Amino acid sequence: MVRLHVQHDQLTPKDWPKGFRLRIVVLADIHACTAWMNVPRIDKIVARANALKPDIVLLLGDYLSGMHLMFKSLPHNHWAESLAQLKAPLGVHAVLGNHDWWEDLQAQARRGGPTMAGNALEEVGIKVYSNEAVRFEKDGHGFWLAGLESQLALLSNRRIPRRGVVGLDDLDGTLAQVTNDEPIVLMAHEPDIFPKVPSRVSVTLSGHTHGGQVRVRDRSPAVPSRYGNQYAYGHVVEDDRHLIVSGGLGYSVLPLRFGVPPEINLIELG
Repeated sequence: MVRLHVQHDQLTPKDWPKGFRLRIVVLADIHACTAWMNVPRIDKIVARANALKPDIVLLLGDYLSGMHLMFKSLPHNHWAESLAQLKAPLGVHAVLGNHDWWEDLQAQARRGGPTMAGNALEEVGIKVYSNEAVRFEKDGHGFWLAGLESQLALLSNRRIPRRGVVGLDDLDGTLAQVTNDEPIVLMAHEPDIFPKVPSRVSVTLSGHTHGGQVRVRDRSPAVPSRYGNQYAYGHVVEDDRHLIVSGGLGYSVLPLRFGVPPEINLIELG
């Protein structure tokens, strides 16, 4: 297994309250399985994340493996119980990813939730956001945490998985729940929503791409995004809007990483 990396980003978004510091740890794309991403491995990731002493922990989806034909998936309660050991004063919060929907045949059949992955997280006390915004306070400053549902949730053709995919995300409805001008941190598993995100949002946090999983000279030959390398990895700034795309922790399609090691993200705002 490639050595775990901690990617540290420090930024002060436009209109961020003076003197307000927020320390966020992000885990994305775990893809739990019995091979490289088993319970002992997840436990080590959790211990490393806790050692960073975050104010809040955000989980950005794809807890389930998309490689079940080659490797056995972990039982949902096993990986969820490991993630339940994450600790932060403001709690642990999650969104779902496309694989959490795609691998759930019952959710696909009824064209909606609940999902097995979502239930597993909720059962261990981790809140799952599906187009929802919730207000928090730290050191006398308020902020909003918003979480979108997957933009690639429902498959219309199981034989051709990426054709006719339907999203369940509702950006406008999610942001409409924010009732004041305090800053917003947005969780969105897939980064392709970013062009639609208004400047009102302080930072958008995404996973999904694995940084392309193979990366040479800051480019990847294949990225699961309609924007290619534009939102493949790292800190992107457009028109004073911030996006951070995690390289993630697990594998998809092939158990291969080159130039983009598995990572935990530490993001310091303010």
